[in-house]
Amino acid sequence: MKRPRNVRLLFIFALLAVLAIREVALEHRHFFLRPGLRLFAYVANTRDGTLTVVDLVRLSPLATIQVGPAPSGVRAHPHREEIWGVSSEGGYVWVLDVHLGRVVAQVPVGAAPYALDFSPDARRAYVAASGSGAVVAIDCATRQIVARGRAGRRPWIARVTPDGKTLVVANRDDATVSLLDAATLSTLAVVPVAPEPERIAILPDGSKAFIASGRSGQVSAVDLRRHVLLANLSLGGIAGDLIVKPDGGELYIPTPETHGLVIVDTVTNEVADYMLLGLAPSSGVLTPDASTLYILDSAANQVTPVGIEVRQALRPIRVGDRPVACRLTTGEDLLLVVDAGSNDLAVFRTFTNSLITIIPVGHEPRDVALKSF
Repeated sequence: MKRPRNVRLLFIFALLAVLAIREVALEHRHFFLRPGLRLFAYVANTRDGTLTVVDLVRLSPLATIQVGPAPSGVRAHPHREEIWGVSSEGGYVWVLDVHLGRVVAQVPVGAAPYALDFSPDARRAYVAASGSGAVVAIDCATRQIVARGRAGRRPWIARVTPDGKTLVVANRDDATVSLLDAATLSTLAVVPVAPEPERIAILPDGSKAFIASGRSGQVSAVDLRRHVLLANLSLGGIAGDLIVKPDGGELYIPTPETHGLVIVDTVTNEVADYMLLGLAPSSGVLTPDASTLYILDSAANQVTPVGIEVRQALRPIRVGDRPVACRLTTGEDLLLVVDAGSNDLAVFRTFTNSLITIIPVGHEPRDVALKSF
């Protein structure tokens, strides 16, 4: 009577051992989770003028591609097998064909562009050139400029509203925001905001934009329908990032100078909460279900997962030197962290909040885009 019971216990122990071994394998070999997956990261290296292509299935660098001096604003085109970005020093937008592995177009846009944004249907790309005061719209299929507009002095960044009708441009030297018609780039309104506006976050319903000052430690709330300033909110420090909750109800703002996370109620335009996080929380990414916010700490060289509903910071995860940007893969399996100081890409498994590996890239990486096919 005892022998069958012992056999069953041995079988259970053996099964648990197999499952444990499989879990360890999955932890370090992401491709076991999705057979046939082709998933790549494209890391922009500022000093090299290159993109490092990283195979996220094999967890290794695949290629280094020249794209132009000081690449930034790297974005994967939603519907085309292309990676887009700008050359801040070259004054142009570049387009990389991911299958050919080379740049297939360069579109001059004006001096000192820093970022680009796609229209909701991804047919157009919008770029502000801070050195020339110009804003351009590019047809993504023909890669030709189809509209030009003017903003204020040093337009830092341009973002399009979710309905695709309005372009919001932060004019750094004017302390204003220009609202442009997205089709023609004609001016609809100019709204005064806090000094040196830089970052822009637009609510999902397109009703408001929040613009972070690069000097005063304020965030301006702008009504995009009435074209008026609603409030200038004091954060106690300069915003490192603006992260909107998917339902638009809250805005999460890491502030390095206050060592924490400021939470803004976007309905009342008021600071609703604050969390102490670390030395210099600077940027982050939110999971689509809004359950977890991953915050980079550029001084402590770590990532802190934050449970949004319970307002609780989890155990920080060490990364490389000076993390500056991060992205979640589709399905939220992996968190990628760009480390500008140590010239690498840290890869985490989000299920366990554990580091899988660190992959070397080029010099002074600043941004990363993802593409799967």
